Amino acid sequence: MIIEIKVPSPGESITEVEIGSWLVEDGAVVAKDQEIAEVESDKATLTIVASEGGKIAIKAEEGEAVEVGAVVCTIDTSVEAPAAESSQSQSQSTDKEPATSTKDQESSIELSEAKSRPSASGDPESSTEHDKVKVTSVAKEMMKEHGLSVDDVIKGLKRLGKKEVEAVVNAPQAAAAAIPQKEATRDEKRERMSSLRRKLSARLVSVKNETAMLTTFNEIDMSYVMDMRKKYQPKFVDTHGFKLGFMSFFTKAVATAMDFHPMVNAQIDGEEIVMPQFVDVGIAVSTPKGLMVPIVRNAESKTIPAIELEIKELAEKARNKKISVEELTGGTFTITNGGVFGSLLSTPIINPPQSAILGMHNIVERPVAVNGQVVIRPMMYVALSYDHRIIDGKDSVGFLVKLKELLENPERLFTGGKDAGELMLGI
Repeated sequence: MIIEIKVPSPGESITEVEIGSWLVEDGAVVAKDQEIAEVESDKATLTIVASEGGKIAIKAEEGEAVEVGAVVCTIDTSVEAPAAESSQSQSQSTDKEPATSTKDQESSIELSEAKSRPSASGDPESSTEHDKVKVTSVAKEMMKEHGLSVDDVIKGLKRLGKKEVEAVVNAPQAAAAAIPQKEATRDEKRERMSSLRRKLSARLVSVKNETAMLTTFNEIDMSYVMDMRKKYQPKFVDTHGFKLGFMSFFTKAVATAMDFHPMVNAQIDGEEIVMPQFVDVGIAVSTPKGLMVPIVRNAESKTIPAIELEIKELAEKARNKKISVEELTGGTFTITNGGVFGSLLSTPIINPPQSAILGMHNIVERPVAVNGQVVIRPMMYVALSYDHRIIDGKDSVGFLVKLKELLENPERLFTGGKDAGELMLGI
């Protein structure tokens, strides 16, 4: 029976995708539910799986644009893969492995075999006595031919001469001289930009041209969050089954700060300003195919453990190409963390139609003044890029100041951003 495999719909607004790569060859026998191809839309990279097992016939080439619902391959279900195919291929792979190993691996294998054989002297432990001695390939073959181990050869030496001592003295210089140098080349490598990368490029250029983007900065003392994380991490892992990171604190703090500066969460729609009464935070995730921004919806109503788990699951889906377009669509605000790559400071670009984006950076111990004393604290620079058409300086600066207050006093994340004393006194 011949069955057709069609391009599934990634989302309502997407009518065309691009064949990113075929994960199997034309004519290969595939199993049911096996991933056979990757397709790229302007939002995400998704996979196509075989609905039935059989012999595949590919109908669309890599890089080809195809409409959603188009047939990209067929599967002949009358052709079945041998039951032992996987085990046979694994066996063949194992048999071939030594042949494709590097010389160093071969030497390691042969040396291991030599160690496992008793030496000619009859001492079974002597095979490990000089296991750090370097042996050339020629010497190794001679030792193998005569049934000798490294220990046998060393024990057979009658004396050490000038030549042997000089060989040891000059060994570091010889090793340094033997370091291979990269050959000069003028070659170039070209590859087609993915649909996701092309779309991202167009969006970034349009942001620069269509918004009045400005960036403001502040710094946050991360001591309090780091101390809390260190203190409660073991219990947190025991209770929830995953580790507590920093992103969940920032996400919750952003959602709380929006109560004081709602314009940072607003958007321009034509001649109207749209102010959502919810905070959907996009978390920028770097993937092999490009940047993706999964959405944590209604962050204002979620706990830190719930946010942490959702971020973890969404990031894994994005990196494994299992994320849906719905999970990437929308968002009222974005957080990007260049600190994971070592960035000290940056000016992130707004993710339209949003009006602002927060840039996190790496945590560096720096001297700061606290109560008239210079102390060393783990500090992080934060940057807020915003569309000045809708967000004024008062809101942008005030938003970062409120974010700083919340993260330097994490307990305020549970008091609506207010000081506990003020809340208790009703002021």
